Amino acid sequence: MSVPPSLRRWLLAAPVALLAFPACQPHGKSDAATPDLLQANLDTTVRPGDDFFQYANGGWLKKHPIPASESAWGIGKEVQNEVYARLRAINAEAAKANAAAGTNQQKIGDFYATGLDSATVEKQGIAPLKPELNRIAALQSVADVQAEIARLIPLGVNALIGPYVAQDAKNSEKMALQLWQAGLGLPNRDYYFNKDARTANIRREYGRHVARMFALLGQDSVAAKASSARVVALETALAKSSRKLEALRDPYANYNKMAVRDLGKLTPGLNWQPWLAQLELGKADTVIVGQPEFYREAGRQLQTAPLDTWKAYLQWHLVHTYADKLSRAFDQENFRFYGTILQGRKEQRARWKRVLDEEENAMGEMLGQLFVKEYFKPEAKQRYDKLVDNVVVSFRQHINQLDWMSDSTKQKALVKLGKITKKVGYPDKWKDYSALTIDRSSYAQNVMRARQWAYRYNLSKLGKPVDRTEWDMTPQTYNAYYNPSNNEIVLPAAIFAIPGLADKDADDATIYGYAGASTIGHELTHGFDDEGSQYDEKGNLRNWWTKADRPLFNKRVDQIVRQFNGYQVLDSLHINGKATAGENIADLGGIVIALDAFKQTEQYKKGEKIGGLTPTQRYFLGYALGWQNHQRDEVLAQRILTDVHSPANLRVNGPFADVPEFYQAFGVKPGDKLYRADSARVKIW
Repeated sequence: MSVPPSLRRWLLAAPVALLAFPACQPHGKSDAATPDLLQANLDTTVRPGDDFFQYANGGWLKKHPIPASESAWGIGKEVQNEVYARLRAINAEAAKANAAAGTNQQKIGDFYATGLDSATVEKQGIAPLKPELNRIAALQSVADVQAEIARLIPLGVNALIGPYVAQDAKNSEKMALQLWQAGLGLPNRDYYFNKDARTANIRREYGRHVARMFALLGQDSVAAKASSARVVALETALAKSSRKLEALRDPYANYNKMAVRDLGKLTPGLNWQPWLAQLELGKADTVIVGQPEFYREAGRQLQTAPLDTWKAYLQWHLVHTYADKLSRAFDQENFRFYGTILQGRKEQRARWKRVLDEEENAMGEMLGQLFVKEYFKPEAKQRYDKLVDNVVVSFRQHINQLDWMSDSTKQKALVKLGKITKKVGYPDKWKDYSALTIDRSSYAQNVMRARQWAYRYNLSKLGKPVDRTEWDMTPQTYNAYYNPSNNEIVLPAAIFAIPGLADKDADDATIYGYAGASTIGHELTHGFDDEGSQYDEKGNLRNWWTKADRPLFNKRVDQIVRQFNGYQVLDSLHINGKATAGENIADLGGIVIALDAFKQTEQYKKGEKIGGLTPTQRYFLGYALGWQNHQRDEVLAQRILTDVHSPANLRVNGPFADVPEFYQAFGVKPGDKLYRADSARVKIW
């Protein structure tokens, strides 16, 4: 499911997966005959004080190499694999059911059937895109270009501008029109300018890839190269005016509210009113522009770039968006660049899995309703509801005990904490897909209609009361998020799944580390990280700190920025400490807060070993289990440039190096690679 840019940066960013675990029962000790999961994962050739991530997960990683069809592999993928078979069976049954038109079963069955019908996809070739390609070829003016952009954006095409409707950051009760930087074919601006050999090669290959796509559209080699050069030149100009990853994390700098009628001052010569009307946004009177400098450049390019450049640009972005829904030649070339060159994957994933992934994007809550009935029983929801409550109690104690925060700010922080809404498992009400038409005419057209439905669903919120019951993830998603505008944590059912371990067999130490720290405590802390802390208890962007306390907080943020700036991966690439600050703060906060919650449990107080491990050791290993993941160098390099999350190993080793109980539990001492002197350890929450 698409998540607005204003929300993406608060995501946990665990690998997306689908739900599959047994009905949860009251928890207890594992059966003596069952090998202990945490013990089985260990790599005892590594000292925990040197590389705890490898110590905790190395045994598992050695037994689970990355499949050729994947760019990464880990616990989320294992959860996903467990459910794919069930999804496949449900979809196959729906495809054969001859269900009544308009029912969920008919839509699921027809979507799956067209996706798997590769013979028809091959026969249709580029035909599903032909009407739009013809319109692009017929463009004769700037107004025509704007009109075509207005047609393509609802189809999910990343065509120059990024309009969406979301809560006003300074008035969380109002849904507002927003404009965000967009329009690039490479992952972000840095790919157009970084001079290292890896990125320079990607740039060269990108130009070749775009040319090959134009050749598949029927252009000869000379024309295809010329079209590619036009696209790359235009995107480079747009990238130059796009903000860097870390700059997108400043909520005040990315909040520029103005009257719609004043957009013309930002882009002289462009008429926004008819453009917004074509985008079905004509009733908007105000707009929040994230990056004004990007829109100045976009407006300038619309006025000055040759019409042939705009035709090439729009053709490219249309075919790029739907390449994997078209005939084999388009699909393979798309995978060659985006799958192999960018992510290091050796082969395509099975088609049925890719179709199920697309179905999740198209109508995920339709599938979610089926899953929660069978795989997330009320007992499980009760356990994790209670776990959230326990972690909140611990967070409250942490705030009260802070020695750097004044009582005035503490009281406001406690009010905000008390107002955080918890959403656990699944929504109380489901999205209504009755207006979505799915049939067996064309896989690409089904995807188009699904994206148009999602676009209009989002736009329909403009001018309406905020629906605070809505979820931006499906229950079968292995992820979680904090939404600052709603002041809520959202914890889909799948995030609590542990492959190979039934909930009834999972001890509290494992669960408090795995779910309490890496998910619940993490998301709660996002409300108080360097960004989330700028929003009040009602979800409004407003300073609630005293003048003295905010600099003290920022000083601690600077410490964690410096710590992560010092981590080097892949030759010369370093972690971007400023871009990843929020996630690193949330990781550290989640660990220390959930640890103190765990200390209140019977297991911790008894202190008995399981699998030769103390309760505290199992807690830290449970947290590391949540980041049990390895990835190819290509995708790691991409994430360093584009992701606000640190790599999995540093989401374990980084924050653990700041936690005194970690040193005590595993005997970490000076000389160990993870050792940091007391004065260098970061303590925020």
